[in-house]
Amino acid sequence: MNAIEFEAVSKAFPVYDSPGDRLKELLVWQWKSFHRQFWALREVSFAVRRGETLSIIGENGAGKSTLLELVAGILRPTAGTAAVTGRVSALLELGSGFDPEYTGRENVYVNAAVLGFTRRQTEDKLPQIEEFADIGEFLDRPVKTYSSGMVVRLAFAVAIHTEPEILLVDEALAVGDTGFRQRCLRKVHELRSRGVTILLVSHSMADVQAVGDRALWLEAGRVRQIGETESVVANYLDAMARKDAAYLGTRGLPPGEEGRRPGSPQLVEGVPNIDHRSGDGGAEVIGIAVLDPSGRPLRLIEPGSRIIVRISARARRDLRRPVIGFLLRNHLGIDFAGTNSARERLELPPLAAGDVHTVDFHLELPELYPAFFSISPAIADGEFERRSACDWIDNAITVQVSSTGNPVYGYIHLPCRVELNAATAEGAHLD
Repeated sequence: MNAIEFEAVSKAFPVYDSPGDRLKELLVWQWKSFHRQFWALREVSFAVRRGETLSIIGENGAGKSTLLELVAGILRPTAGTAAVTGRVSALLELGSGFDPEYTGRENVYVNAAVLGFTRRQTEDKLPQIEEFADIGEFLDRPVKTYSSGMVVRLAFAVAIHTEPEILLVDEALAVGDTGFRQRCLRKVHELRSRGVTILLVSHSMADVQAVGDRALWLEAGRVRQIGETESVVANYLDAMARKDAAYLGTRGLPPGEEGRRPGSPQLVEGVPNIDHRSGDGGAEVIGIAVLDPSGRPLRLIEPGSRIIVRISARARRDLRRPVIGFLLRNHLGIDFAGTNSARERLELPPLAAGDVHTVDFHLELPELYPAFFSISPAIADGEFERRSACDWIDNAITVQVSSTGNPVYGYIHLPCRVELNAATAEGAHLD
C-alpha cells in the first residue's frame, strides 16, 4: 500500500512586479490580473510505499521544498491530485512551527498538541526528547535565543518522538554538527526498520546514499529521473559536472583546464557543494578538485588508481603555520580516512592575508567497495597542540568508486598474498 501518491501534480505561485500590483488586483477583484504565474512544480507523478525512504535531490529552486509542503498539507496543488495517508511529522523551514517567544519546552507541548497528543502523553515523551536534543538548560529558554543548530536539534527530537507514520526532512541535517548528524542518521535507520515512510531532501549525496531506498531528481519543477538511488545520484552528479564545465567554458577556459589562471597555473577555484561550514574565518577554502595524474577532473574513480586531491585556500589574516587537509567520508556518513599537510610532513610557508596556497595530495587508492565518497577540505593554523580551525567544509565534493567485478568484503580489500602452507592427506600424522 502506498503512503504517498502524486498524480500529475502542479503548483503555481503568483508573482507581482511590485507590492502595489497586489493591491490593484484586490481592488479590481477578478476583472484584471496584475501578476504572472511561477510554476514551482509541473506534472509531478510518483508514489512512495509504506516504510520506504525516498530521497529528493536537485538544484536550488528545483521545487523540492514545495513538494514536501504539498505532502505536509501546508500547500494545495494548483492541478493534479496529492494523496497522503498517515500521521505526518515535518522538519521543513528552520524552526517552522516554533514560537520564538516560547521556551523550547513550551514549544514541545504545542507541537505535540498539534499532532494530537495529550499533555500526559507529551510528558511521557519529554525525557526522550530532552535526551536526544541535548541542549541542556536552553530547553527552558526562549527559542529566539537558540542557534540554528539548537533549533534543528529540538525540532528533530520532537519530530521523531511523536510517533510519525510519515517523516519529512528538508535539509535539517545541514546545520548539525558531526556528532548530531550521526545520531540523526542512526535514528532515521531505526525509523526505517519500524516501517516509517521518510522523504528526505538533501544536497548531501552522502546522506542521500546512506538512507535512500530510491531517489527522485527534480529539475526546474519536473521529474528528471526516479529510481535506484545510486543510478539517480550518479546521473545527477554527472549533469552537475557538465554544467560546471560549461560555465567554466564560458569564461574562456579550455576543457580539462578548470581552475587554471595565468600566474597561478595550479590554482583551483570553486566548491561544488557546501553542506556545512565552520571555523574562525582566518582563512577560507576557495576550491577543491579530484584529478587524474594528468590534471583532468574525475567523477568516476577506478579502484587501485592514482588520483590527486587538489585544495586551494586563501588567508584572510596572517597565518604563521598553515595546515591544509581533508577527510574522506563514505556513503553511510562515516568518516573513512583523512590526512593533512602536517601529517605528511610538508611544512607550508606562512601565508599573508590575501595569499593563496594550493596543495596537491597524491593518492594511490586501495581497492574500495564500489560506492560514493565525499571529501571535506579544511585549513587550520598553528602547532598540533594549539591548532585552530580556520575553515572546514562538509562534503565539498563527491566521487564514485567503480566496481572491478570482484567482491569487496567490508569496506576495503587489503593487499594480500595467499599460499598453501601444507596439505595433509586423511589419516596422515604430523611429526
